[in-house]
Amino acid sequence: MTRARVLAATALAAVAALFVSLMLVPVLFGASQFMFGGGGAGSAGCVDTSGASTQPGTSDDARGIPANYLSLYEAAGKQYGIPWNVLAGIGRVETVHGTSGEQGVKSGTNYAGAGGPMQFLKATFDSFAVDGDHDGKKNLYDPADAIYTAAAYLKHNGAPQRMKTAIFMYNHSWDYVSLVLDWAGKYAKGAYKVVQSNGVDCQDDELPANASGMIQQIIAFAMAQRGKRYIFGAAGPDAWDCSSLLQAAYKSVGLDIPRTTFEQWPFGQKIPKGQEQPGDLVFFNSGPGTSSDSPGHVGMVIGKNRMVVARCSLCVPNIGVTPYDRGDWIGVTRPLATKQLKSQLAHLTAAGQNGG
Repeated sequence: MTRARVLAATALAAVAALFVSLMLVPVLFGASQFMFGGGGAGSAGCVDTSGASTQPGTSDDARGIPANYLSLYEAAGKQYGIPWNVLAGIGRVETVHGTSGEQGVKSGTNYAGAGGPMQFLKATFDSFAVDGDHDGKKNLYDPADAIYTAAAYLKHNGAPQRMKTAIFMYNHSWDYVSLVLDWAGKYAKGAYKVVQSNGVDCQDDELPANASGMIQQIIAFAMAQRGKRYIFGAAGPDAWDCSSLLQAAYKSVGLDIPRTTFEQWPFGQKIPKGQEQPGDLVFFNSGPGTSSDSPGHVGMVIGKNRMVVARCSLCVPNIGVTPYDRGDWIGVTRPLATKQLKSQLAHLTAAGQNGG
């Protein structure tokens, strides 16, 4: 093959590769809504977290746990809603419930700088330390303080609803997670089921029964986006910010509301606190640049003290159902009570009656 033909063939191959890559881009972006979750109201992808904090009985294997440690695991687990056997699994893997003779268990630190029966780095312990025995001290090497601190740390990282995630945050190794849960299963009487919610909890999967069909459709659209990403400025379909999610939810039934939080706040009719209803928008102070007259964050009411909201890029999940009765709450508005939406509803109704 001549040099000219080689160059021509190479160029043709490059063009073909570029064409294939361009064809793949929209496919991959479209598929991302499945990779990043999504499930929604009535979806089979929800996880039942109602029993996540259940405290199992003790198995025969649990008899090998020192009595004082077993008592502490059970007490701390009950207080923080963490199955006690998971705390015991961590204690077993880390220091065999404080009986290991390795450096860093009774004093000092190990090769990684961790110490105590639950093997905390000092900085982590200081941030989450709990006085488990109420002696006025928080001691890294005191089993009561260490075990209660471990429970608080797991809780902070998502347990018991996201147990695997919380254990992984304790020690960044999936082999470690598997080993802890293996011991947790041995210590529990009967079968122990680990709860790992993806952010779509079954108890939050119900649509409000007292809402109209249109409101249910609006809420169903928003809830169907749970598990997807929050990206500031995004407007779907694979990612949303707080206000674009709600604009799209209303748009799904043919109603137009403003795009941004700053525009949505003055748009709707103000509703007194305590009189909010499903479909109303609830607004919050989001820090610098926002105020009681210019809120920077918004969610949608789905029921008493429950809202569906695109939270933030670091929140777990990014989009989910959370309480709205909190300290930064500014107010509530009702878009459907405005002249604009009443007019839009009238046109939609007329069009429907005329078959248009």
